[in-house]
Amino acid sequence: MIAHVSGVVAEKFGSAVIVDVAGVGYEVQVASGDFDRAVLGEDIKFHTYHHIREQSQELFGFSSLAAKKLFELLITVQGVGPKAALSILSLGDSEQVRNAIANGDSAYITQASGVGKRIAERVVVDLSDKVGLAIQLTRKIGSSGLVVNDEALEALIALGYTLADATKALENIPGDLPTAARVTQALKG
Repeated sequence: MIAHVSGVVAEKFGSAVIVDVAGVGYEVQVASGDFDRAVLGEDIKFHTYHHIREQSQELFGFSSLAAKKLFELLITVQGVGPKAALSILSLGDSEQVRNAIANGDSAYITQASGVGKRIAERVVVDLSDKVGLAIQLTRKIGSSGLVVNDEALEALIALGYTLADATKALENIPGDLPTAARVTQALKG
């Protein structure tokens, strides 16, 4: 699987960004917010979801790990494929979409292209508890003094650390270090 793509924005069209990685161009489908932020000729990194079907392979990219995790939750809902999930994430930033789902706002979800009332209600019913937990975690992270979009914290949680353990592991590590260095130091303990 391709976990992330990091390179230079070579082209933009439709809802896709071509990222040039050492001479190889990867076509990455992105939400509208990420598409707007991608600037031709500038470096970019997308956390990716590699979707493999019998007839094709597609990469879906996200500027944050939190958005990728929300995308992965969305596609677990019956009737929501990767394109519909990306359309839902295009409604706003991942936090706005999480809040809408957690608060049962299916009307907000129906604004996404290709998502009807029944699918939107299914998304809210299936995911409101799961995303509600994520919102609580984000509030705890924000109140603990750590940056809410801390990639090192997200990486440690993705590796199986609890929020408390990840927070404790990062508390004495300078925040200005690169993410990889912070994660490495945290893992060393």
